[in-house]
Amino acid sequence: MRTENQIQSKINELTLQRRSLESRLAPLSAEDPQRAALNVQMTRLEDMMMMLEWVLNAPTGKYHA
Repeated sequence: MRTENQIQSKINELTLQRRSLESRLAPLSAEDPQRAALNVQMTRLEDMMMMLEWVLNAPTGKYHA
């Protein structure tokens, strides 16, 4: 099991990767073939970040009482 600090560190790392991808996407035209590949990478990064954030903010308690 990872600690909160390790998870937050990974989220920060993924945030930096997302910013890098955003800066690479900005100058590309909509028809550029590289844009599709970068968008796929961006989607994967966002999914990973969302999962890690869910782990940090996991709901507590029981669903069925």
